[in-house]
Formats: sequence, C-alpha cells, structure tokens
Amino acid sequence: MIDKYSTETRNSYVIIVAASSVLYNCVLAIINAHVVPLGFSHVALAEILVLFAGLVFILRKGLGEEDAGALFFTAFTLVMAIYMSAINLMVFVDYLRNILIIFCFATLGSWANRRTVKAAFMFSLAAVMLVLMCEIFALALYADIFEPGYYFETTRGLKPPEWDTTGLFGNALGFEGRLSFGLIGHRASSLFLEQVSLSNFAGIVMMYMLYFWDEMKRGMRIVLIACVALILLTTASRTMLTFSAICVVGYFLFPLVPKLVNLLTMPLILLAGTMMYVLQPDAKGDNLSGRIVLTMRHISEMDLYGFLGFYADKAAFFADSGYVYIVYAGTVFGMLAFWLFVSLYPAGDTPAQRRLAQALPIFMFFNLMIGATPVFTAKIAGLLWLLVGHARHQTAPRAVSLSQSANTALPRQSFQRLDYP
Repeated sequence: MIDKYSTETRNSYVIIVAASSVLYNCVLAIINAHVVPLGFSHVALAEILVLFAGLVFILRKGLGEEDAGALFFTAFTLVMAIYMSAINLMVFVDYLRNILIIFCFATLGSWANRRTVKAAFMFSLAAVMLVLMCEIFALALYADIFEPGYYFETTRGLKPPEWDTTGLFGNALGFEGRLSFGLIGHRASSLFLEQVSLSNFAGIVMMYMLYFWDEMKRGMRIVLIACVALILLTTASRTMLTFSAICVVGYFLFPLVPKLVNLLTMPLILLAGTMMYVLQPDAKGDNLSGRIVLTMRHISEMDLYGFLGFYADKAAFFADSGYVYIVYAGTVFGMLAFWLFVSLYPAGDTPAQRRLAQALPIFMFFNLMIGATPVFTAKIAGLLWLLVGHARHQTAPRAVSLSQSANTALPRQSFQRLDYP
C-alpha cells in the first residue's frame, strides 16, 4: 500500500520549535547545574524565545480567515489582560502568556503537514523515553546531570526537603499512602524534571494515538502503548490513568458523538465535582476526591469581585485549582471564552478528528479540577496544540493567507504544502 503522504516534505523549522518547547527546561537545568546558576527570568526568557520563533514562522506565512477563531480568542484575552492590569494597578499578563502558547502552536500546527507533526512527536517522545530510561536504571547519573531539586530551588524558590539526598524535585519523592506501582522508589519525571508534566505528556501521546491510530503500523502501535504504559506506571498518575481508560473506550465511542456535545464536557465535570463536594465535603488529601473537593470548596468561596478579576494577585495561589486560577487570572468571562474555544476550535468532520475533538476538552477540564499549570505550560501545551491545529485542517488544507493573496496571483494549490517560513 502506497502512503499518500510519503511525498510530503518535513518542515525542520516547525519540528525544532515544537521539540524546543519540550526540551528547553532540561537544557536550562543542565546549564544551572554545571555552568551558571539561573533564575526564573531565564526560564521566562527561554519560553519567550520559543514563542517568538513560532510567531516568526506565523507572521512570515501571514494570517488568514482560518486563524479568525484563535486570533479572536487571543485578542479577547489581551483585552482582559489590559482590564485586569488596570483594576489591579499592576501589570498582569500571566494568563495572556498561556493563551499565546495556545495560539502560537495551534497556528503552527495548521501549517504543518502530517510528516512534520509526526516527526515532532516522535523526536520528543524519543528524548523523553531516553531520559526516563536513565532515570529508572541510573538514578544517580540522572540526578547528577540535571540536579532537578537545585534547578527548582534557583528558578522557582522551591527548596528540597532537608532530609532528601537524592537531588530530585521534592514533589517527585511521593509519600506514605500515595498511589505507587512500586517499579521505582519515586515518581518519575524524565526530562520534564517533575512528575506532573511527564504524566500529562502520556495524555498527549494518548491523543496522538487516537488521531493517528488507523494509519499506524502494528509495530508503532506497540511502541507507543509501551511508552505510555511505562510513563503511567512510573508516575502513578491517577488522573492520566483515568484519562487513558477514557481514551481507550472513546476510540470506539467518540466518532459517534456530535462535536457540539463537547460543550457539555465542562458543565458535566463541574456537576460531578459539585456532587462529590456535597457527598464528601470533608474529603482531604492528595487523592482525586480530596483534590476535587478542594477545587469545589475554593469555587464556593469566591465572591463577585473575584469573578470580575479584582484579585489577580491571588491567582498564583491556586495552581492546584485550575478553574479558580483561570477566573482569578482572566475573570469569569475569560473562563467562558476558554471553555468555548476548547470545545469548538477542534475540527469534527472525520472519525479521527472527532476522537481528538472529544478527548481534548476531557483532558483540559478534568485536569483543571486538580491543577492549572500542567495544561498551560509550553512543555505540554506546545505539542498538544500543534496536533489540534494540524487536525483542524486535515480535510481542508490551508489556503493562501490574506496578506499573501493581496500580493500574488498564484493559485491556491501552490500554497497548500508550503513548508518553510
């Protein structure tokens, strides 16, 4: 059987930008450990450079009608950031940065062909698994190369426990009663240096499999399943274990569900959270019920000023309660805009598109119940939105941009596989 995509040319620039979003953190950790101590500003600068590289590509291509949804969402968030800064008497652009990551990589994905997207994922996955193997079988070497605990101390101000001598990030050490499969003595982190991003990376790979499964060879399917299984077993993530099970069932069910049902995902998850809060109001601890009840408790304690964005300085304290974080950082209107964008932006024409379109809001809004930063950080959001942006144009390749169409009379077909900025 001839692969109809075999003639496509991989775009090395997009692959490098996408892979950089995954790798930059561990590169900074190596510099921090062996060259010169870094601070949070260096991490922010690295992320800005990755975004800038992506935006350069986008601006060279030009923006067209296909970008209207993502552009409007980003422009709305910019307006809300200006509003938030004005009423809080401080420059507050944290949430805007999160949305810029979504805009940048979704638009990059809309220009990337299948071979480019696949190469970006496979390169990133290979790097993650290589470092994970080092962490599993040579923990001392892993800690010596990256010094995760020291990295988070210098860049985030998070000091490792005094009793810890491993050099790992403190949250990766686990504690008595924490879910564990006993494969290793801690929760794996790989090149992300912390376990939450690694477990969410497994969720991104699951969505990649949902989308490309029908055209994968048997060997690739086995490799990807093995990679996801190893990550889940070594991170012991309850959230991603649940999400992975949903994806397995969803492979068969999602194509049967109309795309507009996506709009019900967030309300249903919030309703389930409310029911859990009513039934177990005193639930505590680092488990699903405890984290969900904590989020619902925080929501119940919010007042009108919080919903309208007057407490921007409180947003950083709710990294484990995503819905509260978004409202404090972007107002209730920002939360509604995020809900609509995540639910409606993905395409839903083909079975593969519907699988991804249904999985995306489940991943996002389920995650927001127990965290905030994992779904927004570039090291996770980059590949995810690259995939979503690409899938959006599977059945309708991008036309020439508005800026290009104003300056050339070349036919549309000439631009459908343009691969370089």
